[in-house]
Amino acid sequence: MNAEPQHPHTRQAFYRRDRRSVRLARQFAGEALTAWATTERSDDVLLCVSELATNALVHGVPAGRGFLLRLTLHGDGALRVEVHDSGPGAVGIPDASMESEHGRGLLLVAALADKWGVGERNPGKIVWCEFAGAGG
Repeated sequence: MNAEPQHPHTRQAFYRRDRRSVRLARQFAGEALTAWATTERSDDVLLCVSELATNALVHGVPAGRGFLLRLTLHGDGALRVEVHDSGPGAVGIPDASMESEHGRGLLLVAALADKWGVGERNPGKIVWCEFAGAGG
């Protein structure tokens, strides 16, 4: 007997360059996780959404633009979070000192997610992270 292939569930939303957008993106992600009954790693996922959205606003979204948040839940339970922005610049984990008030966002993402990385987009980039088995 052949099993039906599991198609991924995808939700996405676009946000303006506005501080409130981080809260709205986190809320959107929380609603998607609830709708998908995906609670296994929801705290980690929501923190990573906040960090990636904040990084996009601070470093990747030019004036008058915004960012796209895309969440994809795959049939095997893996969850992918993507933040698309149109700004230039390389993304990496900076060397943040213990006294620094900034520079730990991607360090958190790297610690919490199973994988993370940066993809090309014209213009801009896609910063993503993945959580294996987040679907329960």
